[in-house]
Amino acid sequence: MSAHYSVRVRHRQTGEIHDFTVPDDRYILHSAEGLGYELPFSCRNGACTSCAVRVLSGEIYQPEAVGLSQELRDQGYALLCVSYARSDLEVETQDEDEVYELQFGRYFGGGRVRFGLPLEDD
Repeated sequence: MSAHYSVRVRHRQTGEIHDFTVPDDRYILHSAEGLGYELPFSCRNGACTSCAVRVLSGEIYQPEAVGLSQELRDQGYALLCVSYARSDLEVETQDEDEVYELQFGRYFGGGRVRFGLPLEDD
């Protein structure tokens, strides 16, 4: 028998607040969808940042969240598509571009642009 936890999702983009209960052995996003809630997502594999949330309170377990660095996880970010509740939980959706920039922004824009690569113009 699995444990069940209360989850509150503050959906920043719509202003809605969703309250529901999830079992500890089922992804939070999947549980929310089964109850009719529409939350942001894209890949469903923990590889992008579309379903990113910030944990406001509670404990979340996300071993498959390859789209988030350990640094961002330590700052309280999580990916709902591959996250399990480990306590009662309150989270807030994030802007995908904001989280993507935090995750990958340091790798872009720092180098010199070399025109002609990978193909040379005739």
